Amino acid sequence: MRKQRVIFRTQSESEAKIVCALLESHGIEGFTLSDLPDSVSPFEMSDLVQLSVRVADAARACEVIREYRGETGVRLKRISGAFDALELRLRHTFADRKLLKHALTHRSRSHEDLSGGVVDNESLEFLGDAVLGLVISDRLYRHFPDYDEGRKSKAKAQLVSEPTLARLGNELGLGDYLLLGKGEEKTGGRRKASLIADSFEAVVAAIYLDGGFTAAARFIEHQFREAIDQMRHDGVAPVGTDDYKSALQEWLHGRGRHSPFYRLARADGPDHRKTFFVEVLVDGNVVAHGDGRSKKEAEQVAARRALAVLSSENSEENALLNGPRN
Repeated sequence: MRKQRVIFRTQSESEAKIVCALLESHGIEGFTLSDLPDSVSPFEMSDLVQLSVRVADAARACEVIREYRGETGVRLKRISGAFDALELRLRHTFADRKLLKHALTHRSRSHEDLSGGVVDNESLEFLGDAVLGLVISDRLYRHFPDYDEGRKSKAKAQLVSEPTLARLGNELGLGDYLLLGKGEEKTGGRRKASLIADSFEAVVAAIYLDGGFTAAARFIEHQFREAIDQMRHDGVAPVGTDDYKSALQEWLHGRGRHSPFYRLARADGPDHRKTFFVEVLVDGNVVAHGDGRSKKEAEQVAARRALAVLSSENSEENALLNGPRN
């Protein structure tokens, strides 16, 4: 029987399993204490989990473990520092920072974990969606008392849609902090709108669990203040709409009217940071204006505002034609 040498000790069985799997991935067979032959002497500290390899593999195994420990230490330090910055952006300091780490753990990371100790954020997404829905519904009830149930539902759908949540998540930089598996990392998971939106909901839940409903409501109010103010000014867009130019064209064609025309009014600022201002014309009349960092963005803003204007005018016209209700 080949001689073996103990090269790793830990008080964590999960870490021992991870190191065993790590060594196996390098073609090195590892043995925990319970697997060792009788010729190996027992250690005085029986509370430690001990890992050995064949003597011939010892030097290489030690090098693999050193790299593992160095990489893990750097990663944990980086994550800790990143969480400090993220907490400032969230305007919430966690009493239990594990909740924040949990909220940022994608299922691809948990699937690659060999210890079974990593849990993904899907349960937090479920809870965050409920908390977010309640707070947004409450704010719509308070800020838009004249909206009927249907219009409030459309407004809520617009506010909690994936594009909106992804935009807010990107503004917080959540993609930089996501804990992803290697496969998801390689396929650009940090930039995927669906992952960013899901992590935003999970963060809402983490804040709720850590600081209670008041803390979660405060966070949501701050994040959605601009969107709610914009909705108050521009009105509600069709449910699920992200391409407002197409929505405006369909709206006009559905009423037998011509396609809209977009005209660049001006562009301000240096070449590397211009702001474009666009007018949208319907039947030769300027209906709305839009601005953005690109002409396409400005056109989308103009189309969204035009939809709000035309929808409002159409509602008023219908009310006059139908007369007062008895």
